[in-house]
Amino acid sequence: MTSLLVVYLHGFRSSPQSSKAVMTGEALKKLSSLKHPIEWYCPQLLASPKASMEMVMKHIDQSTADEMVVVGSSLGGFYANFLAEKYGCKAVTLNPAVRAPKELAPHVGMMTAYDSEEPFDFRPEYIDELSALQIEAVTQPSRYFLMAAKGDELLSWKEMVNFYPGAHHLVLDGGDHGISDYAKYLPEVLKFIRPSASTQEKS
Repeated sequence: MTSLLVVYLHGFRSSPQSSKAVMTGEALKKLSSLKHPIEWYCPQLLASPKASMEMVMKHIDQSTADEMVVVGSSLGGFYANFLAEKYGCKAVTLNPAVRAPKELAPHVGMMTAYDSEEPFDFRPEYIDELSALQIEAVTQPSRYFLMAAKGDELLSWKEMVNFYPGAHHLVLDGGDHGISDYAKYLPEVLKFIRPSASTQEKS
């Protein structure tokens, strides 16, 4: 029996209710079996990057799974880089914010969550916390699967591609930051997460 922990990290101002998170979680639950169980962990991340990673690492360290894959969207992709390097696991990054301290510096102040409109304070010190988590280069590109949309209106797809030289790249013509046609590409994500189980999806 081989058990797998899949950690999904949502983006800035997003939540576990995001469409990509829900689609991925539901698909993986269908792939989970008694012989190859999949543990799904998709927490509501906190405003503080440091506190968010401490929470996630606590769950990872307590998990009894044999293997782990981290999936991250936007800011979650930045976090996925940090965790994949720390734990030596595979990572799927969806339009990742590869330089989050630079990209989020203009957003310091009061913000609202997309799904709930709930306000939260994104403090200046959180940029320093992001800087402490910055990965300058990935060490084993074959562990990474990048999905980057050329039509991303918030982040540079070229910067994403350059950050993961030698990794598995799926560059989408057009598209948007939220990858609204994610369902079309989900099978490729599942195949990377668990190659042996991907065929079960069709049965």
